[in-house]
Amino acid sequence: MFHTSYIEISRKAYRNNIRYLKNIIGKDTIFSSVVKGNAYGHGVENVIPLAEEAGISHFSVFSAKEANDALKVMSPHSQVMIMGMLDDAEIEWAIKNDIQFFVFEMDRLHKSLEAARMLKKKARLHIEVETGFHRTGFEYDTVKELVGYLKQERAHFEFEGLCTHYAGAESLANYLRIRNQITLYRKFSRYFTRHNLIPRLRHTAGSASALIYPNTIMDMVRFGISQYGFWPSPETHMFRFRKDVKETNPLKRMLSWKSKVMVVKTVEKGKFVGYGSSFLANKRIKIAIIPVGYANGFSRALSNTGRVLIRGRRVPVIGTVTMNTMTVNVTDIPNVERGDEVVIIGTQNRMSISISSFCEMSEQLNYQLLTRLPADIPRFIVK
Repeated sequence: MFHTSYIEISRKAYRNNIRYLKNIIGKDTIFSSVVKGNAYGHGVENVIPLAEEAGISHFSVFSAKEANDALKVMSPHSQVMIMGMLDDAEIEWAIKNDIQFFVFEMDRLHKSLEAARMLKKKARLHIEVETGFHRTGFEYDTVKELVGYLKQERAHFEFEGLCTHYAGAESLANYLRIRNQITLYRKFSRYFTRHNLIPRLRHTAGSASALIYPNTIMDMVRFGISQYGFWPSPETHMFRFRKDVKETNPLKRMLSWKSKVMVVKTVEKGKFVGYGSSFLANKRIKIAIIPVGYANGFSRALSNTGRVLIRGRRVPVIGTVTMNTMTVNVTDIPNVERGDEVVIIGTQNRMSISISSFCEMSEQLNYQLLTRLPADIPRFIVK
């Protein structure tokens, strides 16, 4: 009750994906489950318990807010790592709560170690180095100053990780850029080792790099989109397909999005449907109104292009998607009635609509569509 649509999260699909990805990285590499963006739209409160069931105990988030959300559902033995935003005022909170976090500039490093000294508790730091992504990370020309300061303050931090992030590993067009990043990261790593600063973990890979560049699989991999059953790009799928010839798609999507028919009615020939004049009925048609619109995460860009499933048939969205509703043409489907199940993403009978098809129709990345699914849509774990 009290919702116009709902999302189902498949435990079986998730376990399949974790099994597949763990097989790629090997048993000695830590699997860090990236649960930023409300676990890519799947719900942190759903994914973290599923991950822990699958033997995962390390979680990566973007901000202190996301770390706090993770703490609420994590088991005491699990760990969380902040890869991005951490206000100065949040640093003490992170240290007190044993939260690991990235440090990628001297000011943040100074404030972190000052807080650790004051609290008499070590900060759990991952030193991020800039290798070519040009977003965050220490530049190589600062490494002498960085290492010197870290050696001086060694008593106030745990050197949890030395890390970087790759710039577009999902696209083979970036091959040379990624190779250069790998080379520069190794240069950083050698410098730290020479100065007896040994991180507990070396980690550089996310989903795409782990799937395409095996030598980026080090002590830990930060798996995001792939654990939810999505390939970072068609190129990563094709690359793995060459290796995994027994199965064309070993990753299984774990999210289905469903609603119900709200109203069924007839529109006469020559009448416009919905706002404006984007759809004109060229014959007498039967329409169904679905109580899901752009406020619910169904993009307005899918007006007159989107599809949903009703009674095992794919039906077109007609007219403009509004804030809270969409209209679909059910003329060719007999006996559609109020309350019929509507599948927006997922499978009904033998027909499927994937998130990829939405992305192609609306020119959104699958990352965008997933993370824009409102948090207030109820999510339920199914088998």
